[in-house]
Amino acid sequence: MQNETVPIQAMNDDTRRLFDAALAVQANAHVPYSRYPVGCALISSSGTLYVGANIENAAYPQGWCAEASAIAAMASAGEREIWVLLTICDSESLATCCGGCRQKIREFATAATRVLACGPDGLRKTYTMEDLLPDSFGPEHLT
Repeated sequence: MQNETVPIQAMNDDTRRLFDAALAVQANAHVPYSRYPVGCALISSSGTLYVGANIENAAYPQGWCAEASAIAAMASAGEREIWVLLTICDSESLATCCGGCRQKIREFATAATRVLACGPDGLRKTYTMEDLLPDSFGPEHLT
């Protein structure tokens, strides 16, 4: 688990590609109630990039988190494995995936899947799936 912020200009190419995509889709977030836009970009095991923004709804809790939106785009395209997932929030402090999204990520994650939490200043923390959701329940428990 990495703890120190990596500034945008110091990010590697893959992380910068994800960051830029998440930042761009964050601008499309529909957040009239919380005013808290979140962008998410993920790369599937095929190398394809998918994005999602949070979409709020007046009938709480009928909205979608950014992570859920990106995962839905990936799954709708027929893919089933997340290689890396990045979220960006405008928060001053570290902001991570909610519990529901942690379980959604887990559904399509492997032990090697990385989850990156970013702020507008850059990469704030990197997680493994085990860091994010220890001792989790997943598809293999149902077989």
